Amino acid sequence: MPAMNLPVTLVERTWDVIVAGGGTAGVFAGVSAARAGARVLVTESFGSVGGSGTNAQVTPLMRNVSSGVNLNRGLTDELKRRMNERGDGATDAGGNDNWFNPEGMKYVLERMLLDHGAELLYHTHVVAPVMEGERLTGMVVHNKGGLQEVRASVFIDATGDADLAVAAGVPFLAGDEDGIHQAMSLRFTLAGLDLSRLNAFLGPVGQGSLDPVFIHFWMVWEKGSKLEPLFRQAVEEGTLEERDGDYFQAFSMPGRPGELSFNCPRIRADLNDGADPWHLSAAQIDGREGIERLLRFCRLHLPGCETAYLAAYAPMVGVRESRRIRGDYTLTLDDILECRTFPDAVCRNHYPVDIHTVRNRERLQHTTTGDAPYFRKDAFHEIPYRAMLPVGVSNLLVPGRSASATFEAQSAIRVQQNCHSMGEAAGLAAALAAQGHGGEVRAVDPLALREQLKGLGANL
Repeated sequence: MPAMNLPVTLVERTWDVIVAGGGTAGVFAGVSAARAGARVLVTESFGSVGGSGTNAQVTPLMRNVSSGVNLNRGLTDELKRRMNERGDGATDAGGNDNWFNPEGMKYVLERMLLDHGAELLYHTHVVAPVMEGERLTGMVVHNKGGLQEVRASVFIDATGDADLAVAAGVPFLAGDEDGIHQAMSLRFTLAGLDLSRLNAFLGPVGQGSLDPVFIHFWMVWEKGSKLEPLFRQAVEEGTLEERDGDYFQAFSMPGRPGELSFNCPRIRADLNDGADPWHLSAAQIDGREGIERLLRFCRLHLPGCETAYLAAYAPMVGVRESRRIRGDYTLTLDDILECRTFPDAVCRNHYPVDIHTVRNRERLQHTTTGDAPYFRKDAFHEIPYRAMLPVGVSNLLVPGRSASATFEAQSAIRVQQNCHSMGEAAGLAAALAAQGHGGEVRAVDPLALREQLKGLGANL
């Protein structure tokens, strides 16, 4: 059968900046570029923005502090303020302000984009780049209008999997030294719970403003875990599989009494590539089967969960790591552990090396202690602007979890608030490149970029 030559409609309008992907980094990139005066279009494959935080239901925002001070500020502060004002965000008794309702966040992030002047095109998928040498002139997308080409001076790949960059020929890495990725998860929410009874049974892990319990953290197979005998019984009776006890974690959310958001189940080990459509589809199925097992377990074995019901599956699998571009600079584990700083830094991080590995029984390597400088309470390292500049394309930026980093380093910088900061920096840089440098992102003065970010509230 001959290949089909499908028609592509050229959209007559053009933009200064097009952001591919309205997820964790993409929203902040779009807001930042629009706030700087650029004409911005954000394309998104779902019908809502927020990516991992909303459509994958990854709550809360993981904490990233040095000496108790938040390292991600700027637009992240605006998000938290808006969330708190509408009752969809909260601060616990320890001062952690990272709790949020993912459904409320969908609306808040959308309003941030629109209020700052960006445009949104939902239900739209990246298909292919349009190139002239090393320059992107357009991006072919697919939606209800068929195949369409949209054009801009600068593009930002915030797809999370570097879809646009890879299609444009940017070299990339994926997985560890053997190509094995971090484990994926499919999150879900249970409602109809009596959290007071559940907490009385488990014992409080923490107290805070979320009623009545703000967090439970359960590692079932740890020695002394109160849940281990219950899980053993459930495995023996066929309610659970052995792997269901490897990672079992849940949180409550502001404004949603009687509910818990579960950071599980883990997807089976052979399905770990979030950029592989077959892995991704099978992961969605495997995750739902795991959720059914966990729902039965909770109803049968946990006080306060007898009348629990499934409130929501996350519509998007939680992918921790897939493709990582080769950029002008590649962040390394040594950069993190030695607390290296850079003159072109756009973000500071103190989140630990956090590898959810599929290689061993523990399935988690969380490096929080050691002799390296990074383990001091006042430590941080920086992420340079150059880590978002992909090799071989002159007018493209790649912020977020696909930025240029080694497998180990990516596990520390991939959390949502760092993606916020990288996205905000990429958006401002894209606007500056479009307005004063013909779209050339390497022509932007990184020192001036850093100063402008500081003036906008960034912790640099």
